[in-house]
Amino acid sequence: MNYKEAKAELDSIIEDIENGDVDIDALSTKIKRAGELIQFCQQKLKETEESIDNIFIQFEKKQESSNLEEE
Repeated sequence: MNYKEAKAELDSIIEDIENGDVDIDALSTKIKRAGELIQFCQQKLKETEESIDNIFIQFEKKQESSNLEEE
């Protein structure tokens, strides 16, 4: 599963709940699944943020190194 698929499933669950399309017997299962999807999406976002941060750190190091070589 990727982020886009998880988000789409989560949106579908939310829509079903908001529209009252979920009977009381299935509500607990839907809520549990929504919690799992939220955790998954948060983890993906965290990993992406860390990856972007690392790219910026590497870029800054290269810039600093380049500046030192020019001096």
